[in-house]
Amino acid sequence: MSFVVGTASWTDKTLIDCGRFYPADCKTPEARLRYYASIFPLVEVDTSYYAIPAPAMAQQWAERTPDHFVFNVKAFRLFTGHMTETKVLPRDIQQALGTRRRLHHKTVPEDIRTELWKRFAEALEPLRRAGKLGLVHFQFPPTVQYGNEAMARVEACRAQLPQHTLSIEFRHKSWWDGPARVASTLDFLRIHRLVHTVVDGPQGADNSVPAVWETTHADWLLLRLHGRNIESYNAPARTAAERFDYDYPDQELAGLADDLVRMAPTARNKHVVFNNCDEDKGQRNGIAFMKLLSARS
Repeated sequence: MSFVVGTASWTDKTLIDCGRFYPADCKTPEARLRYYASIFPLVEVDTSYYAIPAPAMAQQWAERTPDHFVFNVKAFRLFTGHMTETKVLPRDIQQALGTRRRLHHKTVPEDIRTELWKRFAEALEPLRRAGKLGLVHFQFPPTVQYGNEAMARVEACRAQLPQHTLSIEFRHKSWWDGPARVASTLDFLRIHRLVHTVVDGPQGADNSVPAVWETTHADWLLLRLHGRNIESYNAPARTAAERFDYDYPDQELAGLADDLVRMAPTARNKHVVFNNCDEDKGQRNGIAFMKLLSARS
């Protein structure tokens, strides 16, 4: 029963600054990725959420990692309905958009949307060719709530990347509000061959979702762990590290490992991503989790 564990990003500022994960001689992006890949078999690329990477960068990622290494890639924020500043777009597209400063997917001209999807697919291609592309992860904001319009938005994303496997993470409780809604959401994901993301995160808010331990794709299972810091989850925060500042105690990791093992036989590829990205907490928890899963396999 093989599990693939990693963290969300390997270049967070607080991770580098804390000085506890990377050796002192890991001073370059190449050295850090090579070292990270010597510890973990998986990483989630989060920079692609903030700006579409260049294919040349993705090619470097492929070249700097072992043959067995896997990249999950987070979808660009404009595609999932997040407000996006034009300054993160390629320069030629900024010029085509003129003086607009902030964009929503609905307000972007169709030809510009088409070009952005094309460039995102091109950025994935070096990893796909190298056999190192896992899931393309779509994290939808709390504004995307259960309903026909939201489902159509998810289907549209699926249609843009027909050759890839998409994992879906909702950030509003309406998708999981009661047994009937849970069943409907899971059926929707199964029909469209989308990977349900099991989420462990803070509870008690509209943008909190429960951990629904089910699979919707015969080949894929994904668990993403955001920590359980309810105080910081919706508090004003300057960085993702502040928002997801949480260190899982051993008892919680053991419980999560038990839940994961129980559902694991239903999928061939079993991915676990720690997104508690403050300093080296995700890396330490990830290493401990790999040991727990190994003991249960």
